[in-house]
Amino acid sequence: MNNESNINILLVEDSPTLAHLYRAYLEKEKWHVFHAETGKQALELLFQCSPQVMILDLKLPDMAGVDILHRVIQEKLSCAVVVVTGHGTVHTAVEAMREGAFDFIEKPCNADRLLYTVKNALKNRRMEQPVGNMGVPNDYSGFVGTSEPMMTVYRIIDQVASSRATVFITGESGSGKELCAEAIHRHCKSSRNDKPFVTLNCAAIPKDLLESELFGHVKGAFTGAYIDRLGVASRADGGTLFLDEICEMDLNIQSKLLRFVQTGTFQKVGSGKIELVDVRLICATNRDPLKEVESGRFREDLYYRLHVIPIVLPPLRERSEDIIPIAKGFLATFAAEEGKDFIGFEPETEDRLRCYHWPGNVRQLQNVIRNIVVLNQGGFVRSEMLPPPLNSPIPVALTTEDSREKCQHTNQTIMPLWLVEKEAIEQAIAICEGNIPMAAALLQVSPSTIYRKRLSWQNAESQNGHRHQ
Repeated sequence: MNNESNINILLVEDSPTLAHLYRAYLEKEKWHVFHAETGKQALELLFQCSPQVMILDLKLPDMAGVDILHRVIQEKLSCAVVVVTGHGTVHTAVEAMREGAFDFIEKPCNADRLLYTVKNALKNRRMEQPVGNMGVPNDYSGFVGTSEPMMTVYRIIDQVASSRATVFITGESGSGKELCAEAIHRHCKSSRNDKPFVTLNCAAIPKDLLESELFGHVKGAFTGAYIDRLGVASRADGGTLFLDEICEMDLNIQSKLLRFVQTGTFQKVGSGKIELVDVRLICATNRDPLKEVESGRFREDLYYRLHVIPIVLPPLRERSEDIIPIAKGFLATFAAEEGKDFIGFEPETEDRLRCYHWPGNVRQLQNVIRNIVVLNQGGFVRSEMLPPPLNSPIPVALTTEDSREKCQHTNQTIMPLWLVEKEAIEQAIAICEGNIPMAAALLQVSPSTIYRKRLSWQNAESQNGHRHQ
């Protein structure tokens, strides 16, 4: 995922001399650089090469560069835009950032400044890139999060996508096992990504019907079998078959699944004909499969046939840094669906979301955010909007009183992280005499990050002021 050789950069610059110079800087990083001299060429390449970063001159011979920026924003393309401007048009670049550009650089710029800005844009894009038409922060094939446990999952998916090996996914309910299976199937390295992805939830089918669902049946095989019917094994031919909650499968069916895994062949219920299919198998369970083997509920030989490449999905409580990005993604999606004006969370609300232990994982977080959007109005989500148990006066994780008692022996006060961040940013801006791009460079963040956070604090303070009047 982070392979630098897979990075596409679109350079939109009408000056051949500058374009040649910038291209030389960029290609030293082993990035693929595509050059456009006009706005028309830029729009064509934008959709052809799918760049991660576009370096955009605001003055082009056939159109304004800001029109291309608007197209990127309107189409919600996964591309960070760095605008290039002359000394006299910095205010235009700042306006472009307010409209969605990531950062700007002034002409002339040296190699260090250009590469620093592009690398920062790539890093920020991995943290906050949008997906589809929902504006959901996303990093990888539908997953949201850049925590180390999730980065491990992404690396395994990258490695196994091109293989035929069976994958065994474990994780708590709501942690994204089906999403993981589909990410493997849809991966660009998978030779099956344009073939069927078929899912069977073994816990949702009565055990008497599971064999028929899996392998199909012929007419008259049992009462109610009025026609021949294909099973999921046949429908997934050439593609991927995902067996969810595999540990719920009856032992009798497990023996037939074992034969299918070993040979790729099966018989429909009521038929003596042996059929052969080409299927990549992915399984998942929210139980501990080894404990199921030890208890006799799952065949040991089937376990070792299926457990070739294990993937363990971490529960949400073990990747707390991903909670707010995921929540913001759901908030943007549901606000758009419901026609609401929510744009973020107040700091206290974010603290409560981080502290909760989320037994239902991402699925529970999704339901909580939908509840908030449907039942409330506002720009920022306040803590009193949270549904039970998150609105409990005693937080699930560690109360403020408990925290204070545990920290009394240090004789120090622990400030909330968001407040520490706010003070650091405001101090940097003051030192730089209000020059936000300079403050951002010293803080090693994008100027757009500072603009966004300041807007969030201002809106939160405004809402608090109205509430206390």
